[in-house]
Parts: sequence; structure tokens; C-alpha cells
Amino acid sequence: MTRLAILAPLAGWSAPLSEIPDAVFAQAMLGEGAAIDPLSREMRAPCDGEVISIAAARHAVALRAATGAEVLVHVGVDTVGLAGEGFQVHVRNGDRVRAGDLLLSFDIDAVARRAPSLMTPVIVTNGDRFRISGARLNRAVKHGDLLFELEEIAAGSASTSTAANPVVSEAVVVAHAHGIHARPAALIARAAKAFPFELEIRARGRGASARSAVALMSLGVRGGDELVITGFEPAAASGVTAIARVIRELEAGAPEAPAPGAVPQAGEPGRLRGVLASRGFAVGAAFYLHRAEIAIAENGRGANEESAAFDRARDEVRDLELLDDPQLMRDAYAAIADGKSAGFAWRSSLRVSAAALQATGDARLAERVDDLRDLENQVLVALGAVPPTRVEVPAGGILLARDLTPSQFIELDARELGGIALAAGGPTSHVAILAAAAGVPMLVALGAALMEATANTMLVLDADSGTLRVDPSAAELTQAHARVAEQRATRERERAAAQRECQLASGERIEVFANLTGTVADAELAVRGGAEGCGLLRTEFLFLERATAPSEDEQLRCYEQVARVLGERPLVIRTMDIGGDKPIPYLPLPPEDNPALGLRGIRTSLWRPDLLETQLRALLRLPVRNGQPQCRILLPMITEPGEIRAVRELLDKLRGESPLPPLGAMIETPASALLATQIAAEVDFLSIGTNDLTQYTLAMDRGNAAVATRVDGLHPAVLALIAKVGEAGGKQGKLVAVCGGLASDPAAAPILLGLGVRELSVVPTLVPAVKARVSSLTLAACRDLAQRALELDSAEAVRSLAREMLS
Repeated sequence: MTRLAILAPLAGWSAPLSEIPDAVFAQAMLGEGAAIDPLSREMRAPCDGEVISIAAARHAVALRAATGAEVLVHVGVDTVGLAGEGFQVHVRNGDRVRAGDLLLSFDIDAVARRAPSLMTPVIVTNGDRFRISGARLNRAVKHGDLLFELEEIAAGSASTSTAANPVVSEAVVVAHAHGIHARPAALIARAAKAFPFELEIRARGRGASARSAVALMSLGVRGGDELVITGFEPAAASGVTAIARVIRELEAGAPEAPAPGAVPQAGEPGRLRGVLASRGFAVGAAFYLHRAEIAIAENGRGANEESAAFDRARDEVRDLELLDDPQLMRDAYAAIADGKSAGFAWRSSLRVSAAALQATGDARLAERVDDLRDLENQVLVALGAVPPTRVEVPAGGILLARDLTPSQFIELDARELGGIALAAGGPTSHVAILAAAAGVPMLVALGAALMEATANTMLVLDADSGTLRVDPSAAELTQAHARVAEQRATRERERAAAQRECQLASGERIEVFANLTGTVADAELAVRGGAEGCGLLRTEFLFLERATAPSEDEQLRCYEQVARVLGERPLVIRTMDIGGDKPIPYLPLPPEDNPALGLRGIRTSLWRPDLLETQLRALLRLPVRNGQPQCRILLPMITEPGEIRAVRELLDKLRGESPLPPLGAMIETPASALLATQIAAEVDFLSIGTNDLTQYTLAMDRGNAAVATRVDGLHPAVLALIAKVGEAGGKQGKLVAVCGGLASDPAAAPILLGLGVRELSVVPTLVPAVKARVSSLTLAACRDLAQRALELDSAEAVRSLAREMLS
């Protein structure tokens, strides 16, 4: 049996095709193979063979080996839209090449900025004749490393045309802007394979089998070209008609299957749909934050000198509590030993790890890639490299970018920033939390079309509805500016009234607290806005992006500085919520097929009680005010009472003479909501985390942009669980709070209060608006609305009902 070795055409990280964010490749419509997330700028031949196809946009090359195997290497996703910009081809059709010969080179940074993904499929397009074996996946690869092997399973020819005279035919003009590139070719080939007879497509004086995607691409059909679909027997008429329909629908955009995780765009031209990351409304001119790469020398000045410089830089960055990883260090020191500079070695090591994160296919882990790139720049600057010039924010400008790192956001003047629109990114990222805390409207996952907007184009960003209007009409701009002015006046009125204690119009006391990330500025913003306390202090940011866990004293200093700003106000501190979407390098969790269902929250803490014990010691040392601890301890991801009892036993052992702070449980799973009565008996208060509760109840990942718009906490199933928690808390006299995103949703507040919630903890900038909203409600009206909402069958119906009350 003939075997053919397919070698890695690029250096990078190998992964299964299923991890490519494009359905045509991920679902193997073009053929089976493997993917590489590239770190190199050169694409080399994966085997000996003849060049049989070069894409017009210069982003893909296909070879035919002596065995007849046709192998396609396609750089990135949707790179056809770059029209060849950034690509240079070094071969011609018909050239014979050897494995390792240079096929094309590309500007990896420029392509990365404009393409949805650099993930590159390496696939065999005539898979009916070959079987893949021995794939080397989920590992770093270099040029020439074995990627997989092909075994010939059936003899056949690579014929792409038929000599017989056509019996039936139909002409079609290709209106699709990019012509017949990889995705349209795959869709046509898939449709053709469903028929038992041969079909041919003829264009530009040549013919190709409709079943061969590579042959179709080699025709070089462009937008506006006419092609003819032909059949060679009367029965083929149905196939000709079907293929013509595929091409016509392609022109309308129908068969272009969306990439996994992509958000469908609104049908109206100039209006993009994304995923809400931070609420708000803004009008402003587009501007770009181009990530300039810091210039570094490749060759070092000697291993000893470079190692010493690297150690000094690491020490400086480690003081900033950023990531430090043994594998990164080993790879970097190895490169230094080979004569590379410290900066070059660090960049190379870190980018392999970044590629590994991208290759996991986990959208939330992929959000951490830019954090690693941010770390790259931090260390390079510490090594003495000159950082890129700081971006000036035009007044009210709306920032457009593929993604954004935390330090890039911090360097921006949020007071001047109108809003943020990202082509990629996720709603749960650190940047999303920072934007919400600063009150900057933000949409993520808007897709590659976002990057087509030119600088200074006027935009209307409506984060609440998840839409971005590009180049609106004069009438639309006038209306949008009026809305901004009205909202500004409303905010001023709400801020002036927010210092008063919050209560319903019917007199019942409702506490409005703020969710904080642990910074003094965050706490000061909350207090200025009228927050009556902190309902959720996220402590996980203390544990992330560092080499070792924070000490007891370090944690205490962080908690104390927030407590000082709050004064007499309550402070609810959640113990570390680590695991799942928040992995940390010094806590190697066991391999998990689904981290969201594995070691998360309190499970991680009980698995590593040493970390939990250190944190509890710090919390017990916080000051006592008026004879009572100011701090309340909140336990994340509780699913059963036994977990609470285990923490109580540890607190009793550690507290000595210290008074025991109130202990609460987060209700974030259907299990804890259904056991709310039993859990309430073990704690002093309950706090509902609606973000996780919603995604676990609906079985939809809130970090997956493909379903993010349907992950709605106002779904009646979620409300039924919240009602059960409210009832359990009311019967036992235990406070029920909501600290998840639903608390910040104006439409949700009256429903939550009607279900028994008595504390809302929201992002700091929304405290005045939420207090104003609550003060206008009566408890009777809230209860009536909540009961009506429970009887509905969808989140859309609930929102429609809530809008009636808001109007």
C-alpha cells in the first residue's frame, strides 16, 4: 500500500481541522487533513509534486503528488478578501517542486490584523482515494516536521474534465465578489457528489469536474465571469439545475456557511451585529489601534549577557504580577543558548504558547492570547526596547480593532473614548470587564466586516441592542446625537439623586451595590456613583497572570484598600473563582474535555485547600467595624450543602478569636437553585450569578458568539430557578442578591425584585441608573410582572412584556 508523508508547510501549532473557525474547513467539506496556527511567514511544499492551482488572491496553493494525491494549503480564513495584499507567490502553475521548497510568503502581522483567523488547513481534496493516518496534532511543529501520512485506498484518475459531448447545460454569471475560491468550490463540489453522474463546469476556455474543489479553484473564476454547467446524459439535467441554484444562492450569500462562533450580520447594509460586552450608546468617528510590533534584534551579545538581561526584565515584570511559566523559560533560555537575543528568544517562546491557546478551540482561552501578547511587550520594554507610540484618542472616537489587551485599554483615555467595537474578542474577557467598569460601551465578535470600515467614518454604536451602524445618514446622525444628549442629561439627574438610600416607591428597602475588580479607582467610582456597598469583589484577578499565588499579606493589602474606600459600606468578597475559563499557570489542573463542567470555583478551592486557607486567613484579618466584620465571604459555584460545611469547618479552625464573617453561597447552577432551601439553611445570604446560571440552564456557552445573542437571563426557565431561590431565601429570612449581568439590565430589575431579590450588584457606572429605576417601582407591580413573565415561553416574550412596563 502506497504511503505519502505530508510535512508541515508552516512552523506553528498543529491542530484538528475542527478547530478552524470556518465551517467549510472545520466540517471537512473540502477534504480531511490538519490545521496549523502559523508562527512563520513562509509556506513551503508539504510534499514533492506539481503545482496545480494557485489562488488568484495568492493565499492558497494546491499540489498533486506522484501518487495522485491533491494537497491544498490555504493560509488563514477569509483571506481571499485581502485580494492578494500581503502575499507573494514564488511558484507558477505547472512547476514541479520538492518537499520544503518555498511556495509563498506573507506578511503574518498584516494578515492577522485583517483576517478572522490565521488557522491554515492542510487538506487532501481527493479523499475518496486516500486515507489519513498518524496525524501529529496539538503540538508545536517546524517546517518539514511530519504532519500526517496518506494511504492510497483506491485507484483512480485525477481527471478534471470529460471528453464526451454535453447533453444538458446551463450558463450562470458569477456575481460573488471573490469568484470561485475555496468556500464556494467546496459547496459546489459537495452538491455535485450527491449525484451519480458526471458534471463539469467550464469557464475561461477550460473545464473542471464539479466534484473537485481544487479543479474548480484552478479555473480562476472571478466575480462577473460566466461559467457553464454541463451534464453528459439526460438524467444529469437535475444535477445541472441544482448546481446552478447553488451558485445563484451563493451570489445572495445563502450557502456561505458562517464560521463556528461567527455572529450573523444584520441584513441591512452598513449595520453589523455583535455581542454585548459593556452597555451603552455612542456616536463617533472610527479610529484604529494598530498594534505596532516592537523592533528587536535577532542575534544576541552572548548567552551570559542575554540571560542576565532576561532575568532582570523578568523580575521587573513579575513585580507587576504578570505571567511567568517554566515552559516559556526553558524555550527562551534554549534560544538564548543558540545565540539569539533575549527579546527574540522571549517573543519566539511566547508565541508558541499563544498558538497553543488558540489551538484549544476554547473561545474563552483564545481571549487570553492577546494577554500573552501584551506580556510579550511588557518584557520587551523591560529589556530596553522602545514601545510603540501611544495612540491618541479623538474626542468621542469609537475604537475599531480585531481585539484589545488589558494594558492597551488602560493606556487609552477612557474619558475621551466614545466606545469600542471589536471584530473578535469575547464578552467575558478582562477587557470587557474593564470597559464596563469605566462605562465605555463595547461590542465584540462583530466579524471581519468590521475591519473594512475606514478611519474617520461616522459610527453609531448601540451596545444595548448589539448593533453598529456604519456611515449612517444625516437623519440617523441627528437622531443619534439627540439620544446621546438626552442620555447625558438623564445620567446627570440620576447621579445627583444616587447618594440617597435606595427604596421602592412603595417604601421597601432595596440595596444597590457595585461589582468591583479590586482597584482603588474602581471602588472610588462606585462610591461617587452612590453604591451602597460592594456586592462582588472579584479576587481571581489577584491570582491570574503571575508565576506564584499571592501571599496572605498581599491579599490583605488589596482587600484593605478597597475596604478603606468603602468606609462603613458592606464588602462582599468572593473567594477565588479559578478553573474553567480562568486557568492559572502555577495550578496545573487535570486535563478536562469540558473545563466548564470540571474543577471550577469552590471545587478548585477544596481540591487545593492550601490556596483557600491562605485566602481565608487574609479575609479573617480584615478590620471589624461596629463590632461586626465589614467583610462578607461569598463562595462561588456551589452545587450542594456539603461544600459549604467544608468551608465553615476550615473557617472555624482558622478564626481563633476573630468574629466569623457572614458566609454566602453563589447560586450559579440549576443544581444549587433546585437545592436553594437546603443551601439557604447553611449560609447567611444567597447571591445569584446569572451569567453562569443562564448558560448552564440553557446549555449555551456565553463565550461562544454563535449563540451569545440567545444566552438571555430573562428566559423563563432561568426566571423559574431564580423564583425558587427567592422563595427559599424569603421563607428562611436570608437575603437574596443578584450579582450577575442581569442585575445591570434595566428590563430585568423589576422582574428580579418581583421574584424576591432584595439586593442588586451592578457595574459601578450603572449604579445611578439602577437606583433611579428601582425607586420608580412598586413591589406589587414588580410581583405582578414577575408572575406574568414566568408564564411566557421565551426570553423575547419576557423582554417584550418588560418593555411594556418601561414605556
